[in-house]
Amino acid sequence: MKQAPEHLLNLIEPIVTGLGYECVGIEYNPHPQHGLLRIYIDKENGVLVDDCSKVSHQVSGALDVEDPIQGNYQLEVSSPGTNRPLFKVTQFEQFIGKTVTVNLFTAINGRRKITGLIEKVEGDIVFLQEAEHVFEVPFAAMSKARLVPDYLLEKGGRGGK
Repeated sequence: MKQAPEHLLNLIEPIVTGLGYECVGIEYNPHPQHGLLRIYIDKENGVLVDDCSKVSHQVSGALDVEDPIQGNYQLEVSSPGTNRPLFKVTQFEQFIGKTVTVNLFTAINGRRKITGLIEKVEGDIVFLQEAEHVFEVPFAAMSKARLVPDYLLEKGGRGGK
């Protein structure tokens, strides 16, 4: 799964959880002129702009002191939203019964993108049911995964079709 390098996770996650938020995941897209560090946070009653600002301020201070990133980058703190990204196997377990879209590094059964219902998780294998077919997808094969919002499924949107 496309997640920030370990040294960034080890620096940022404790700050986020110490402030009382769940650290859903951290993305880092390096670029010499305009890199992007995006932190997804959540809490029981949802996330407000003030929450994002609070986390941004604390993380920014730590990044300034530790200086773990070469070059310029933009720091972004966000709610995971309705199309929540999934970064860990445990998050797939948390959302069993929900529909997810998964992009793959290499094709499985000729497919590089699968939208299906999370049927179960065994070890690091996620079982996705799309129509009549169940795909066994190793977590390590996933480049990106996001929940499909229920409102898209109800209106005959992308989910599973």
